[in-house]
Amino acid sequence: MFVTASGVDIDEMGYAMSRLEIEPEMFDGGNTIHEAGSSTRPGKPFPKVDDEISQLTNLRSGPNDRLHQLVPGKQQLPVSPVRMLAGREGNYSGKGRFSSADRCHMLSRYLPVNGPWLVDQTTSRAYVSQFSADGSLFVAGFQGSNIRIYNVDRGWKVQKNILAKSLRWTVTDTSLSPDRRYLVYTSMSPVVHIVNVGSSTTESFANVTEIHEGLDFSSNDRRYSFGIFSVKFSTDGRELVAGSSDDSIYVYDLEANKLSLRIMAHTADVNTVTFADESGNLMYSGSDDNLCKVWDRRCFVAKDKPAGVLVGHLEGITFLDSRGDGRYFISNGKDQSIKLWDIRKMSSDTSCNLGYRNFEWDYRWMDYPPQARDLKHPSDGSVATYKGHSVLRTLIRCYFSPEYSTGQKYIYTGSHDSRVYIYDVVTGAQVAVLKHHTSPVRDCSWHPHYPVLVSSSWNGDVVKWEFPGNGEAPVLTNERRVRRQYYN
Repeated sequence: MFVTASGVDIDEMGYAMSRLEIEPEMFDGGNTIHEAGSSTRPGKPFPKVDDEISQLTNLRSGPNDRLHQLVPGKQQLPVSPVRMLAGREGNYSGKGRFSSADRCHMLSRYLPVNGPWLVDQTTSRAYVSQFSADGSLFVAGFQGSNIRIYNVDRGWKVQKNILAKSLRWTVTDTSLSPDRRYLVYTSMSPVVHIVNVGSSTTESFANVTEIHEGLDFSSNDRRYSFGIFSVKFSTDGRELVAGSSDDSIYVYDLEANKLSLRIMAHTADVNTVTFADESGNLMYSGSDDNLCKVWDRRCFVAKDKPAGVLVGHLEGITFLDSRGDGRYFISNGKDQSIKLWDIRKMSSDTSCNLGYRNFEWDYRWMDYPPQARDLKHPSDGSVATYKGHSVLRTLIRCYFSPEYSTGQKYIYTGSHDSRVYIYDVVTGAQVAVLKHHTSPVRDCSWHPHYPVLVSSSWNGDVVKWEFPGNGEAPVLTNERRVRRQYYN
C-alpha cells in the first residue's frame, strides 16, 4: 500500500482525484489563481517543439497504449483516474501495477496550486529555497545571514538554523550533499563555507557553536576578490562546481581539499553552472555575456575552450537547470524568457552573438523595454522559448518539474512580479500561475515525489502550495493558512 505524506492511501487518493475531476470547483477551492493559455504573447502561437523532446516527454508522462484497447470509450488524453484505476485492476500493463509513465500521467495533472500555507516568515529577503533530492529536507537562505533547514517529515520543524559567516551582501546559493550530511553556502566572496547538517546542534552559529570550514576558491597568486553566484555538489559528493563574478568556473576537490580546476569560461559574470548528468563529466554554464556553454572535462581541446556554445538569449542568463540526461537543459534569461536547449545543436562559433541592442537598459532597476519584447536573435538555436514571467532585479530561477511525479512535463519559475509560473514543456501553455507574495520570487522548489511546491520571496515569506488528496486543507503542525492577495 502506498501512502502519501498526509496519510492518504493512494487508492483513496485515486477516488478523491476522480471526484475532483468531476467537481472542478473543489480543485481550485474557489480561490486559486490557476490560469491556462499560451506562454507567448496574445496572437502569437507557440512554435512546435521538436518531435524528439515531445516524444520523450510523452513517454515519461503518457499512459500505456493498451489502456485504450481494454477500456471502452473514446480515445483521448488525459485518461481519467477512474479509467486508469480500472486499467490497473484489469492488469492492462501485465505487471499488476502502474508503470512510472502511468503514475506520472495520474499525478502530473494535479498541480500544487492550492494554498498557500505558511512555512516560515522573516523580515529578510529570501534568496534560496530548495528541497533535498529525496524531499526529506528543505533549505531556505536569506539575505540577513540566516539559512534554515527544515525537516519536512517532522512537520517542517527547523532542524538547523545556520548563521552564516563572513557574509557579503547575501547568501547567493546553497547546495546539500547527496547524502544530506553537509551543506555549502556562498556569498560575494571567494570562500565557500561548509556546515555539518547531521550534527545534533540546532543553532549553528559560525565558529561559535559549530565550525563552518572555509573552502578558498581563489588561487594563491591572485590578490583580488570575487563573488560566487552559483554552487553545486557533484552527484558523488566529491566535488563542487561554482560560477563566479570573475567570469570563471571553479571545480573544488573535496577529498583533496583543494581547487582542482579553474576555467576562464565567459566574458562576463558566470551567474549559473550545473552538472549535466550523474557522470560529472559534462557541465553547463550561463553568463551575462548572453551565452550558454557546454564543457566536457574528458576532452579539453584547449585551455578554457568549451565543447560548444548555445546562442539565442538577447540578455544575460540568470539560471540553468539540466534535464539530467546529458542532452537537454533550460535557461532563464534577462530577456524575459526561458529557453529549452538540445546540446546536439551547439556551435563552436560565438561571433554571431555580437551585440546589436540600440537601447540602454539595466535589469537591476529598469523595466524591460517594450520595443525589445518581440525581438528574436537571428541565430537562435534553442528548441523552444517560454514567455510570460518577469526576470528583473535578481537572478530568477527556473526548473523542470520532478521526473518521478510529472515525467518532467512542466517547467516552473519564479518571477519579479511576485508570482510562480508553470509552463507545459511541449505546448508552451501557462498551465498555472500562483500569486501570494508581494515581492519578487527568486526561487521555488517542487517536491520530488508529491504535488507540493514551496515558494519564497523578498517579502520574507516561505509558503507551501499543495494538491491535497482529499480536497481539504492538510492538518500539519506549525502551519497556518496564508490569506492570499489577489490581483485584478
